[in-house]
Amino acid sequence: MLVDLHCHTTASDGGMPASELVLRAVDRGVELLAITDHDTLDGYLAVQEQSCSSSIDLMPGIEFSSVWGKTGVHIVGLNMDVQHPQLLAGVAQQKLARQQRAEMIGQRLAKKGYQGCYQGAQALAGSSQLGRPHFAQYLVNQGYVSSMQQAFKRYLGAGKVGDVKATWADMATVVQWITASGGVAVLAHPLHYKMTATKLRALISDFKAAGGQAIEVVSGVLPNDKVQHLAQLAQQFELYASCGSDFHHPDTQWGDIGKMSPLPSQCQPVWQLWQ
Repeated sequence: MLVDLHCHTTASDGGMPASELVLRAVDRGVELLAITDHDTLDGYLAVQEQSCSSSIDLMPGIEFSSVWGKTGVHIVGLNMDVQHPQLLAGVAQQKLARQQRAEMIGQRLAKKGYQGCYQGAQALAGSSQLGRPHFAQYLVNQGYVSSMQQAFKRYLGAGKVGDVKATWADMATVVQWITASGGVAVLAHPLHYKMTATKLRALISDFKAAGGQAIEVVSGVLPNDKVQHLAQLAQQFELYASCGSDFHHPDTQWGDIGKMSPLPSQCQPVWQLWQ
């Protein structure tokens, strides 16, 4: 069974509407799909009935931003009750944090002489989550920079004027939102955080203690040695293994929906929890 439990739509920072993404997943043979937009359920909610008329099973999903100590980490929630009050309260809290960060980015850019950035970025975002890519696109549209890459390099990347840290909930709180709503919390792409081996083990230990049940052993196409390393960690900490393409847009570095390294045979797939 081809399973993809991590992907994004235009409800957050993806490049395709949820309805088109589902059709693309069907075309590529995906049988179980979780739409996991950043801090919003809107992508899934837009197509939750679409699996009834296609050959794909859709699962509720979300990718929450959170902090562990001083480090930002992402937690994927799978198969939650999307109407659960605690989950909805968490989504509202994250939305407010994103809004406050966007306003601060706009204020900082205005002080540099770039007026109207917040309003322009918000107009570009429409009903999707407002983020730095929208600010970058506005700067390109206004001729302040020649490309999205240049916008991040000069104004929005790490250490730049638009690098504003949002006040995300701590990891344990996010895990609790997911588990309280009947879902499974998954530590997303563990190797993305560029931690030492000791620190990564401490993160996974705290994640499990908070109620986390799985880690992403496969995130897109990874070298085999990295997949095996994550598979060993899943076994050592007695966690289920999840996999996903982390799809955003077909012409980006993340690759295509359903395209990922195979899950090692020694892993316990997280979807066993629902079969």
